[in-house]
Amino acid sequence: MRCRRPSLHGSTLKKASLWGAFFVCGLAGAPVAQAADCPLLPGGQEVVVRQVVDGDTLRLVDGRSVRLIGVNAPELGTSGGTAQPYAEAARRRLLELVAASDQRLRLVPGSEATDHYGRTLAHLYDRQGGNLEARLIAEGFGYAVAIAPNTRLAACQAAAESQARKARRGVWKQDPTIASTRLEESGFAVVRGRLLDVERNRGGLWLQFEGDLVVNVPERFVAAFDEVPLRQWTGRDLEARGWIVDRSRRQEAGRGRWQMTLSDPHMLGLRVESF
Repeated sequence: MRCRRPSLHGSTLKKASLWGAFFVCGLAGAPVAQAADCPLLPGGQEVVVRQVVDGDTLRLVDGRSVRLIGVNAPELGTSGGTAQPYAEAARRRLLELVAASDQRLRLVPGSEATDHYGRTLAHLYDRQGGNLEARLIAEGFGYAVAIAPNTRLAACQAAAESQARKARRGVWKQDPTIASTRLEESGFAVVRGRLLDVERNRGGLWLQFEGDLVVNVPERFVAAFDEVPLRQWTGRDLEARGWIVDRSRRQEAGRGRWQMTLSDPHMLGLRVESF
């Protein structure tokens, strides 16, 4: 199976290139672009890094906390908790990349400039114009994620992840996916499972997976999924990635206990065995 790398026209992705890019291409082991292909976006500013917090977050000397767009690194242990595999390695690698640029990076803010924690959402580049998020993803130090509207580099970040997955680097050394029938806790996960049903109502799209997982695409993001053949995928094994919420206290009849909300089709695709 061969997949063409989604093309970029300026900073806008062609709509037809979006769906399933992480999984249909990545899992099949097709040739992919180099991580350096993520373009240097316009509108940036030079910043100086004071501290690397973890594998996807750092602090600047001007006081801002910056969350890298498009990569989700494993979580460090907090309050005495155990760190996830590769969490410390991801932090060290980001520290090395920052140090290689003498703590000076180019920051390009996202279309949505801050998150609900008040952190700056941005793409970061080294002195040579290399994208740090794509570098981390390609080396297996984090998962590629696409959250609207900050999806300008989603295609090349997906390609970077395909490199890591094919080579089984870092988080992809072993299969990190969780079966939809075996979910036990909230938080970020890459979930595999059979798609049983697709519904559409005022709340958007609702994808019922085998087990107690439902994936929701809110109404305002449904148009982005127009090219995704969801009805044709019913009965097939898919992968979905995102943050899972436990709805047990407000569970509705006929809905699963676990809910994942998606805003971009890069987060959903066919499951192609690769482990």
